[in-house]
Amino acid sequence: MPVNPPRPRGPSLNALRAFEASARLGGFSAAANELCISPAAVAQHIKTLEEWAGADLFERQSRGVKLTALGQGIAFDFHKAFDQLGLATLTLRRRAMPDQIRIAALPSIAQLWLPRRLRKIRQAFPDLAISVTALEVAPNLKREPFDMAIFYHPLPLGKNLTFLADDFLYPVCSPELAKTLQRPEDLADVTLLDDDQWLDDWPDWIAQAAPNLAPDISIGRRRAEYSLYALAIEEAKSGAGVAMARHSLVADQMANGDLVAPFSHTIACRTALAVTVPNAAQMPVLLSQLIDLLQKDASDALEIADKT
Repeated sequence: MPVNPPRPRGPSLNALRAFEASARLGGFSAAANELCISPAAVAQHIKTLEEWAGADLFERQSRGVKLTALGQGIAFDFHKAFDQLGLATLTLRRRAMPDQIRIAALPSIAQLWLPRRLRKIRQAFPDLAISVTALEVAPNLKREPFDMAIFYHPLPLGKNLTFLADDFLYPVCSPELAKTLQRPEDLADVTLLDDDQWLDDWPDWIAQAAPNLAPDISIGRRRAEYSLYALAIEEAKSGAGVAMARHSLVADQMANGDLVAPFSHTIACRTALAVTVPNAAQMPVLLSQLIDLLQKDASDALEIADKT
């Protein structure tokens, strides 16, 4: 008679995922936010996993949780395992839908930089279906379902980033408002338009172009702040004030005359436009071709800017 005793059961995938996210992000609340569940649900998953293991993985403290020695010792293995699972899932989707590309981009890039490039991509690859998701924070491409991400990154760029273009900063406004601005010191009398992610851009430019101005001019009472860079640019076009432009994002508006630069001084940007992919070492031919197209277009755009 065959012997068929009940086999031991392992922990649920959800419990393992809750542990990995909590260990990586440093707490149950952050893990809950990423996993789109409640902190209480994360805590319950962790408790279930600890009961299965017969040992604590986290120390519960008054201000959160801290990995135990056991938790610290195994966290890396779980990070690596879920990275591999994520990459395998992305590979499955890509092979099942080879004619679809999903792009993640900073909202300003998605609104102001990508559209013209997408037209060129569609002309070069007419059968390609493209979707774009605007995100404030660059995604983890080992985990999230995107084929590429286009964001600004601090210089010098890391090894997993593919350079697209350097950028430079300068003030822009409507042609009418520009007539009232003869020198940088005149900025003290107009409203400065800020993007709330790049609050250092104005002080950086003022420090180099107009050091006589008060260093805190960009945080004075005549200031407007926007959560969307594209909205700040639209306000500048309407004459509401002067925005600090990143050339790559306003090149089209400058070319058609909707915006003008009242002063000639430009400064180098602290960040560069760059693209990332889930696995650069095994990049599909299509992704490589798309990146080549984006690089060439970005390079051509800066060459045109240098000649104007």
